[in-house]
Amino acid sequence: MSSHDDVGQRLLLVRKIYGLTQRELARRAGVTNGAISLIEQNRVSPSISSIKKILDGIPMSIAEFFTLDLVTSDEVFFRDAELPDIAMDPKITMKLLGRSSKGRVIQMLHEYYEPGADTGEAMLRHSGEEGGVVVRGCIQLTIGDKIQNLSAGDGYYFNSQLPHRFVNNGTETCEIVSANSPPSF
Repeated sequence: MSSHDDVGQRLLLVRKIYGLTQRELARRAGVTNGAISLIEQNRVSPSISSIKKILDGIPMSIAEFFTLDLVTSDEVFFRDAELPDIAMDPKITMKLLGRSSKGRVIQMLHEYYEPGADTGEAMLRHSGEEGGVVVRGCIQLTIGDKIQNLSAGDGYYFNSQLPHRFVNNGTETCEIVSANSPPSF
């Protein structure tokens, strides 16, 4: 569906995605639920100001409304066995979530670093931002000239263009859930 061809269908889908009834959206936007109904049925063509007023009830900008990808992937839930391991090192496991998701803008990883695991002496660098939380164990994280030992419950967030490295100097496996955007794998 072209973004401008069917404003009514687009409004209906957006409203349902946000879990709103016609009556609730109308109340939030300060219009009648009949107005929402007529637009969704394509019986009236709303002006820009009318659609803006309705979208303020979601809230959503006009740009978001017309650029939102309403075609969702059939896959939204993933079992552990379905997550591919993208690590190259046998002491490191990096399970990638949503690998085949269309238009993916976040890379989510479930990472495991065995004792002695090291991402390498050559520091990692890539565009974007990266963050994570240590779930179990501990990891030594170097970001630029800063070095920190992180334990379960600790987290990190940084510009991924800074050189960085992960090393497990501990005696147990370190488990991390992380994300970076844009995806680099």
